[in-house]
Amino acid sequence: MKSIQVSTTINGDPVEFLCTPDEPLLDVLRNRLGLTGAKEGCGTGDCGACSVTVNGRLVCSCLVLGVEAEGAQIETIEGMAQGETLHPLQRHFIEKAALQCGVCTPGILVAAKSLLEKNASPTDEEVRYWLAGNLCRCTGYDKIIEAVQSAAAEMRGEV
Repeated sequence: MKSIQVSTTINGDPVEFLCTPDEPLLDVLRNRLGLTGAKEGCGTGDCGACSVTVNGRLVCSCLVLGVEAEGAQIETIEGMAQGETLHPLQRHFIEKAALQCGVCTPGILVAAKSLLEKNASPTDEEVRYWLAGNLCRCTGYDKIIEAVQSAAAEMRGEV
């Protein structure tokens, strides 16, 4: 199958890559660009482990074709920290023990960041609703909700 050249922006950096027309964005990120933070959990968009944002919209990268990234702004978990400085969500996930094996964590963090960019003061119910597309088999969701709320408070300047 013929490869197609795609020009896009990933985590603020211009990127060009070749991919086949049927290649999922998740495979491009992991196998062609070395961005292995997004994980393949299900390959059907049911678990959220591969969540990224495309033009500010939260998506499962296993359901988006790499060619659809043409001209898009993509953000992955790798773009969350600023150098050695963790994003408040990352820090609070560690402090609140809101992660265990780490397969779902990148997708949950990307989804939570997307939520807080749209709603800086979500209720617990809103956080649960927003993260409903992300499955975690290791932790209880209470610690995840607590970590998101703590990070939100810090980002609002309340801590």
